[in-house]
Amino acid sequence: MEFSQRSMSISLALFIIATFIGVSEEIAVMSIDLGSEWMKVAIVSPGVPMEIALNKESKRKTPVAIAFRNGERSFGEDAQVIGVRFPQNTFFYILDLLGKPIDNPIVQLYRKRFPYYDIVADDDRKTVAFRLNENTTYTPEELLAQILHKGKEIAEASAHQKINEAVITVPGFFNQAERRALIQSAELAGLKVLQLINDYTAVALNYGVFGRTEINDSAHYIMFYDMGASSTTAIVVSYQNVKTKERGFLETNPHVTVLGVGYDRTLGGLEMQIRLQHYLAQEFDALKKTPNSVFKSPRAMAKLFKEAGRVKTVLSANADHFAQIESLIDDIDFKLQVTREKLEEICADLFNRVANPVKIALDTSGLTMDVISHVVLVGAGTRMPKVQETLSQYVKTELSKNVNTDEAAALGAAYKAADLSQGFKVKKFVTKDALLFPIQITFERAIDDKVRQVKKTLFGRMNPFPQKKIITFNKHTNDFDFHVNYAELDYLPASEVTSIGDLHISNISLNGVAEALEKHAKEGAESKGIKVHFNIDDSGILNLLTVELVSEKSSTVVDEEEGTFSILGSTISKFFAGSSLEKETAEKTEEAPKEDIKPVHEEPEYPESTKESEEKEKKKSDTKGNEDKVANKTEKTEKEKKSTIIQIKEPISSKEAKLGSQILSGEKLTESRDKIHRLDVHDSEKARRETALNNLESYVIDAQQKFDSKEFSDAATEKEIEEIRKACAEISEWLYEDGFTATAEVYEEKLIELQKLTNDIYERVSEYRDRPEVLNGMVSLLQGSRLFLDNMRNLSATSEVITSVEIETLEKAINETQDYYETVSKYFEDAPLNIPVKYKVRHIANKMELLDREIKYLLNKVKIWKPKQEAAANQTDNKAEHTIEENEESIADSDTEKEKSTPDVEQQEEQPILETTDSTQDPLFLPENKEQLNNEEKNHNEL
Repeated sequence: MEFSQRSMSISLALFIIATFIGVSEEIAVMSIDLGSEWMKVAIVSPGVPMEIALNKESKRKTPVAIAFRNGERSFGEDAQVIGVRFPQNTFFYILDLLGKPIDNPIVQLYRKRFPYYDIVADDDRKTVAFRLNENTTYTPEELLAQILHKGKEIAEASAHQKINEAVITVPGFFNQAERRALIQSAELAGLKVLQLINDYTAVALNYGVFGRTEINDSAHYIMFYDMGASSTTAIVVSYQNVKTKERGFLETNPHVTVLGVGYDRTLGGLEMQIRLQHYLAQEFDALKKTPNSVFKSPRAMAKLFKEAGRVKTVLSANADHFAQIESLIDDIDFKLQVTREKLEEICADLFNRVANPVKIALDTSGLTMDVISHVVLVGAGTRMPKVQETLSQYVKTELSKNVNTDEAAALGAAYKAADLSQGFKVKKFVTKDALLFPIQITFERAIDDKVRQVKKTLFGRMNPFPQKKIITFNKHTNDFDFHVNYAELDYLPASEVTSIGDLHISNISLNGVAEALEKHAKEGAESKGIKVHFNIDDSGILNLLTVELVSEKSSTVVDEEEGTFSILGSTISKFFAGSSLEKETAEKTEEAPKEDIKPVHEEPEYPESTKESEEKEKKKSDTKGNEDKVANKTEKTEKEKKSTIIQIKEPISSKEAKLGSQILSGEKLTESRDKIHRLDVHDSEKARRETALNNLESYVIDAQQKFDSKEFSDAATEKEIEEIRKACAEISEWLYEDGFTATAEVYEEKLIELQKLTNDIYERVSEYRDRPEVLNGMVSLLQGSRLFLDNMRNLSATSEVITSVEIETLEKAINETQDYYETVSKYFEDAPLNIPVKYKVRHIANKMELLDREIKYLLNKVKIWKPKQEAAANQTDNKAEHTIEENEESIADSDTEKEKSTPDVEQQEEQPILETTDSTQDPLFLPENKEQLNNEEKNHNEL
C-alpha cells in the first residue's frame, strides 16, 4: 500500500471539518507527543485542520527539560543551556522514572547514567523524587506537569485561544501505575486527558489517515519500526475497510488493528550517546593534561554529553567529525576526531539488538515478512545508517521513509483529539489497540479443608481495548477478597519482567455478600452469582466498574383479557425478555459446575460485522413470526396464566486497594498543586514585568528618534518637545539605575504618563499623513456626483422615476460637500502643524458618507423602477402566467433566505447579475425587494 504525496495532500484537505457546537469559543484541542527527549505539540482549531505548534524559538519540537536556578524556572532550550553549567539543577529524560520505585532497574540505570542527581525514595508512594536542595524536592509527576503546562502554553499561543483538552502519547509498554501517573501529571498541568494513546498507534493512525484512499476491503499489513531516544518498538498492523452497523444503518469505515508488538525499552539514541560520552571522557583522561578526571566533574560530563549528542547526529550523515569543547575542565580545551566506524564499534552490541523487536512483533502477530507490504521507519534513531542496514538485512525488504519521523505521532494524536472532542467532526477511522501484558484474577478457595489458589485470565495478551468483561463468582456465600495481577509473563526476558515492576495491580474486597444472598433467598430467587464488571478504557487503564449479585425467580400472574394493543405490547416484551432469558440460560449451560468464576464479554466494543447483523436480523424475523402465532392464540383466550423470569440485581459493596507505585493523593497532592501554582504565578508576573519593561524601553527610544525628525518636530510646539525630551531622559536614566528592579505596575504607569505627552502629537502626524488621500477621495466623489446629477435630471425630464424634490436634495448635498471641501482645504493651507486638529480625517469621511448615501438611494430607486406601460402589460397576462411568475418570485425569495442562513464558507456559487438598460445603474446597489426601497425612501424623506 503505497501512500503518495498527492494522496497525502488530498487527505489533509478533506480529513477534518470543524463544526461549532454551542457557543463556546474554547473548542480547540491539542495533542502532545511526549517523548523522553523531545516534545511535539499539535493543535486542531477552527479554520486550522491540523498543524504543529511552534515554540517561542519558532521550532517544531521542544526539549523535555526543566531547570531551576536562583528562584527562576526555565524550559526547553533555555533549560539545556543552564544544564551545561549546572547539571544537577536541570532535569530531563523524566518520563523514564514515572511510576517506578527506587529499586526498579530503569531507575538504577538512570542513576548510573546521571550520577550528579540526588534521587531519593518516596517510601509512602513507592516511587522516587529529585532533591534539589534541603527544602525542595520534585517528583517526576510534578516535573512532567510543568513541562506539559509549557506545552499547553505553546498550543494556546498558536491557536490564540484557551485549550483544556488533549490527547497524549504514551509508550505502549507502560504499565497501569505509569499510565495513572501520567494522567495525574496532565491534570496537575490543567489539562483534561481525552485519551492516552500508544505512540505507535498514533503513528499508525496518522499513516492511515493520509493514505485512506488506498485502503480497501482486503487487509494490508504494515510494520512500523520506531527507534527513539530511550526505547525501540516494532509493531505489525492491518488496514482494512470494514462494514459496521452504526446508528441503525451500515457504514464502511477504515480500521487499523494492532496485531503484534515487540519492544526493547533500553535500546535507543540515549544509550548510544552515553557510550560516546564515556568514550570521549576516556580519550581526554588518556591525554593526562590535568590530574583531575572528567568523570568526577558533573559540569565536564554535562559538556561531553551535549557534544556526544551533536557528534552522533552529524555521524548519521558523515563518515567522520570532530568533537571539540572549549575549556572542558581546568581551562583545557578538547578536540578529537570521531569516525562513524568507531561509533559503530563502541555500540556493536546495541546494533545486534536492533532486529529483536521485529522478531517479537512477528511472533506475536502470527505473520511472516512475506505478507508485510512495507516496513516504515519512525523515530530519530532510525536515521543512523547502521540501524537501517541491520534492519534491512533482517526484513529483506526495502525500508519506507515516507513518514515524518518526528511528527507522525503528534499528528495522529491530534486527529484522535479532534475525533474525541465535541467541537469537530472528522471522517471516522477506527483504531483497535491491543493489551501487551495479560491480566488475571486470583483468589483462594477451600476444597476438602484445603485452601487452593485459583487463577483465571481476565484480559489475555493482545486482547483489543477498549473492552468490558464480567467475572462471575458463583460459589462464595460470604465476604471474600480477590486480587488483580499481571498474568504469567514467561514470554518476556527476566530483565524486562523486573522492569515492569510490581506485578500485583490491586486487591478487591467484597462486603455484604451473605446479607444480599439471604435477602434474595427470602424472595424465592435463585442466585446466579456475583458479577464483577471490569473494563480497560481507551487509555489502556483497568477500571473496576460495578459489583452486583444477580438472581432470578419465576413469577406466575393471571392476565385479564387483553386488547389488540396490549397483546402487541406483550408480544414485544416477550421477544426481548426471551432474548435475555436465552442469554442467561446459555451462560448457565456453559458454566461448568466445578468452576468458581467465569469470564464473559459484557458487550462488544466494536459494531457487529455485516454478516453477523444479517444472521441476527433473520433470527429476529423468525422469532417474531413465532410470537405472532402466540399472540393470535392469546386473542382467543379470555384469561391465561403466564410464567415470566424476573432478574434481580443487588449492589455489593466493594473496596479496591491499588498496589505498587501510587499516584499523589491527600496532603501530598494539595502540596504539589500549591507548589506548581506558585511557580506559575511567579512566571506570569515575571513575563508581565519583562513585557512592561520592554514596552517602556522601546517607547522611550522610539519617541527620542521620532522627535529628531522634521515631521514630528514640526507637529509639536517647543514646549511640548522640551517636556517629552525631558521625560524620556529621566525615564532612561531611571531605568539604568534604580528602575531596573521595579515592578510591572511601575513600568506600566510610567508608560501611560509618557503616552499622555506624546499622543496628541502622534495624532497630528497621523492626520497629516492620511488627510491628502481622504481629500482626494472627496474630489473624486464630487466629480462623479455632478455627472450623476446631470443624468438624473435628464431621466427626471423623460420619466417619473425621479422627482424634482429628490433632484434638489441631491444638488443641495453636493453643494454642501463642495463648500465643506473648500473650507477644509483653505483652513489647512494656513494652519500650522503644531496646533490641535480641527477637521479630522474621520469627520471628512462622515461628510462624504452623507453624499454617498444620497447617490445610493437614487441608484436603487432607478434599478427597480418599471414604466407604467410595462406594468399595464403585466396586468393583462393570463392567470397561469401570473401564477408561474408568483411561484418564481416565491422561489427566489426562498433562495434568498437560504443564502442568508447558509454559512459564508458554503456560498461559493456564482450569483446571477441583474442587467438594466440604463448605463447609470450600478448592480452593486440593487435592493432585494420593493419593501427595502420603500423603507429607504421613507428614511430619505425624514432626513
